[in-house]
Amino acid sequence: MAFSNPSSTGLGSHGAWHDYLLLILLAAIWSSSFMFIKIAVASVAPMTLAAARLAIAAVLLSAYALASGEKIPLDGKSWGVFLFIGLFGNALPFSLIGWGEIHVDSALAAILMGIMPVATVALAHFFIPEEPFNAWRAGGIAAGFAGLLALVGIQALGGLGSAVIAQLAILAGAVSYAVTTVFARRRAHLPGRVMAAGATTAGTALVLPCALVFEQPWTAQPSTASLAAAVILGVLPTGAATLLYFYLVRAIGATGLSQVNYLIPVMGLLWGMALLGERPGWRAAAALGLVLTGIALVNRGGRSRPR
Repeated sequence: MAFSNPSSTGLGSHGAWHDYLLLILLAAIWSSSFMFIKIAVASVAPMTLAAARLAIAAVLLSAYALASGEKIPLDGKSWGVFLFIGLFGNALPFSLIGWGEIHVDSALAAILMGIMPVATVALAHFFIPEEPFNAWRAGGIAAGFAGLLALVGIQALGGLGSAVIAQLAILAGAVSYAVTTVFARRRAHLPGRVMAAGATTAGTALVLPCALVFEQPWTAQPSTASLAAAVILGVLPTGAATLLYFYLVRAIGATGLSQVNYLIPVMGLLWGMALLGERPGWRAAAALGLVLTGIALVNRGGRSRPR
C-alpha cells in the first residue's frame, strides 16, 4: 500500500535537516501541552478536555484539508484507518497516561514513556521492511534513553514498584503511541492533511460520548484561563502537531519520529527557561547532547532506507 507523500501535508520536503528541525518543532509544541493541560484541568474534567481539544483540531484540520482541495473520504477502509489511529493515537493514550500521571511522579512518568521509541523500533523491525533493527538504531535508542535518565535523574527509578497499575497504564499508553506510529507509517494510504483531519475527527467521536456520560460537561463552570488553555491545546499540540506528525512519519520513518519522546522533556525544560527563568544546569545540556546524538545515530541507521 502506498504511503502518504510528505508534501501532502502542505509542509513540503527539503531534506534531512529540514525534517529534523521539524522534529524539534514538534517536540517543542508537544512539550508545551503540559503547562496548558495543568491550567485547563483546574476547572475542566480530563475527558471533556480531551474531547474539546480533539474537536477544535478536527474542525481546523478538516477546513485546512478542504481549502487545500482535498476530499475527506467516506469509505469504510479509510474510516477504519481513521478510527484505529483515533483510538490508539488519541483516545486510549490520552486516557491511560492522563490517569496514570495522577498517581505517578512526572519524572518517573517521563522514563516510562521512554519505552515508546523502544517499542516502535521492535514493531518497525517486523512490520516495516525498510526500517530494520540494526546497531546504529540500537545505539541511538540507548543514547536517547541515557539522555532521558540524565535529565530526570536515575533516582526517579526509586518509584518503581509503587502504584504499579498506574505505571502499567502509562506503559500501555506509550506502547499505544508506538503501535499508532508504525501503523501510520505502514498503512497510511491517504494524503497527510486528510489523515490528520480524519484521525482527530475519529478521536473526537470516540472520546466525546465518554465525556458526556461520565463527566456531564454541561454542569462545569470553566474559568476563562481554562477555556483559553483548551483552545490553545486544540490549535497547537493537537491540531498543528498532528499535521507535523503525519508529515514526519513519512519523511523520517516511524523509528526516527519516535525519538520525539526523548526530546519532549528537554524542550519542556527550555520552556521553563524561556517563560519562568529557570536554570536547569549541566544535566539539561548533557541530556540534550545525548538525545541529539541518539537522533543522529537513528538517522544514520536508516540512510539505506528508500525514501
